[in-house]
Amino acid sequence: MTTILIAVAALLLLAAVFGALLGFASEKFKVEGDPIVEQIDALLPQTQCGQCGHPGCLPYAEAIANGEDHNKCPPGGEQTVIDLSELLGREVLTLDADEDADVGIKKVAYIREDECIGCTKCIQACPVDAILGAAKLMHTVITDECTGCDLCVEPCPVDCIDMLEVKPTLGTWTWHKPEGIGLRSDTSVPVNVIPVVNL
Repeated sequence: MTTILIAVAALLLLAAVFGALLGFASEKFKVEGDPIVEQIDALLPQTQCGQCGHPGCLPYAEAIANGEDHNKCPPGGEQTVIDLSELLGREVLTLDADEDADVGIKKVAYIREDECIGCTKCIQACPVDAILGAAKLMHTVITDECTGCDLCVEPCPVDCIDMLEVKPTLGTWTWHKPEGIGLRSDTSVPVNVIPVVNL
């Protein structure tokens, strides 16, 4: 019985020592994230579609923080460019997107299930795992997960995927914010700010 108690005590002592070492190491070697990168990433739509030339939104946020143009996100649209410009104090650029792109219109993928051959190429192309299905079986899209990046459309060999516009519902409809609200056209001073003159 004494041997078992000694073994248990030794294990508890080892666990305490290793726990203390891990706690010390986590504080000593802690890597601080860049807060501006996190703020930029929060404004991006998190589609992870790669249309900006980066493998995802976080790498693009890091590139923007390092000076890259902030207008290469078609899923985010013009509003994202404006929000990034305000955050970074940069000039508002025009959105860098294809001429035929429906900028600012939220869409989701829709698979015409009768025509689907179950090749799984769309599943492999989806960056957010929004497509369900298996080899040689029909596939379908989880619309709540789909970001509308349209990366699944091109790989489909039978062209059975359509990008459909998401119609607003009572829960998603919002007013559009007018451009430059609260600012005078000739200056960046808010309209409701009255300069104080000392007499």
